[in-house]
Amino acid sequence: MAAEIKDLYPQQLWGYFYDFTQIPRPTGHMEAVTRFVMEVGKKLGLETVQDEIGNVLIRKPATPGMEHLKTVTLQAHLDMVPQKNSTTKHDFLTDPISTYIDGEWVKAQGTTLGADNGIGAAAILAVLSDETLKHGPLEALFTIDEEVGMDGAVGLKPDFLKGEMMLNFDSEREGELFVGCAGGADLNISFQFKEDKGVPEGDVAVKLSLTGLKGGHSGVDIHLGRGNANKLMFRFLKEAVCDYGARLSFIEGGSLRNAIPREAFAIFTIPGDNVEALWELVADYQDLYNEEFKGIENNISFTAEIVDLPEILIPEEIQDDLINAIEGCQNGVITMLAEFPDTVESSSNLAVVKSSEELIEIKILVRSSSESRKAALCSSLESVFALAGAKVEYGSSYPGWQPNAESPLLKIMEKTYLSKWGIAPKVKVMHAGLECGIILAQYPYLDIVSLGPTIEHPHSPDERVNIPSVQKFWEFILSALEKIPKK
Repeated sequence: MAAEIKDLYPQQLWGYFYDFTQIPRPTGHMEAVTRFVMEVGKKLGLETVQDEIGNVLIRKPATPGMEHLKTVTLQAHLDMVPQKNSTTKHDFLTDPISTYIDGEWVKAQGTTLGADNGIGAAAILAVLSDETLKHGPLEALFTIDEEVGMDGAVGLKPDFLKGEMMLNFDSEREGELFVGCAGGADLNISFQFKEDKGVPEGDVAVKLSLTGLKGGHSGVDIHLGRGNANKLMFRFLKEAVCDYGARLSFIEGGSLRNAIPREAFAIFTIPGDNVEALWELVADYQDLYNEEFKGIENNISFTAEIVDLPEILIPEEIQDDLINAIEGCQNGVITMLAEFPDTVESSSNLAVVKSSEELIEIKILVRSSSESRKAALCSSLESVFALAGAKVEYGSSYPGWQPNAESPLLKIMEKTYLSKWGIAPKVKVMHAGLECGIILAQYPYLDIVSLGPTIEHPHSPDERVNIPSVQKFWEFILSALEKIPKK
């Protein structure tokens, strides 16, 4: 039962998280969830406002006697990534998330859980509603539409916040404090063409289905070496076209720019005489992929079936240019950070490839904590696709968050964690994008640290949040708020 999570400790936090699971909140559909957060703030009798773009801000006065402390902004985003297994029937615009407890973890039934960043938002509401806590002046910032474009943070006006320090709750590893993150840039690529209606005589149509990949967050999980469904599909298509006379009609892989694509599907025609050989080739590739990704992926499924002949084909020239460009497209980890071992500096995620009537669209998300390397990687990808005759446009771009080694807030958080649990937290830079860099552009004086409980496999249906880590995260927040310095 999904409601079982309301009995977990701390009950206020898990209760609010349950509420978030009942409210559809994919990026771009924020009305219901912002209305809910505003209603909570008003019921608590707290100052509650919404800016022009839709972000919600709630202010809570200091505990009596602590008014002299610096104002702390608690920040989380309200939207979630809508990903589901192909066998799961779920409408993210209308259906609640169905959760369950599995040992020390909370998971969802065949969909993303929304712990990214629902747990962070729930923790903030729990702080606002708990009258037993001791703290200085607080303000809670709930941003909208973070997962696609970070529109909420980008739309912040410079006079909206009053905080001098900020705790961002969008990190996903308990015991780690984040003081920097990568920036990102979107590349939107398109091939336009006139449909070819001349299906070769004697051809049959085949549908390829590549499924079973783990996918995951293109920042948090990119270093794990998981398979990219688009890259694997086009690797096969190149051989099918070159050696078996395949003619591509349809392609669809991936769905979100910041999720590693888990599935890809293609329809093509092939001379009837080559069908039996193709079945063997598909089986060989399935074995090959499972062997190459042994220990990383669990069970990659690559299958083919006969389907009705399509009415149109993608012209051979476009087909060949597309395949060559995808094959040549850099994907995955590109460079590592020397200053922070085991941290990715730059990466590329070939996120979406989708054909429709006379158009093929490709979306790539580039991440880097170096602005110059981000620009260089974007330029490299642009060149590959431009040489193939595609149109390349730059979409949204956001800055990284540069580490501040002298951060007073970081020192408070480190000392608090050490005194509470006897071990020092790890200080890290995150390859995933956080809103901190964007917020700092409007509020350069803010001192920011990011933290959170342990969340695994966000942006995929395998997403799960660790229950004991949520308790530690909560207790850490409460202890840290008591140690904020004077103004």
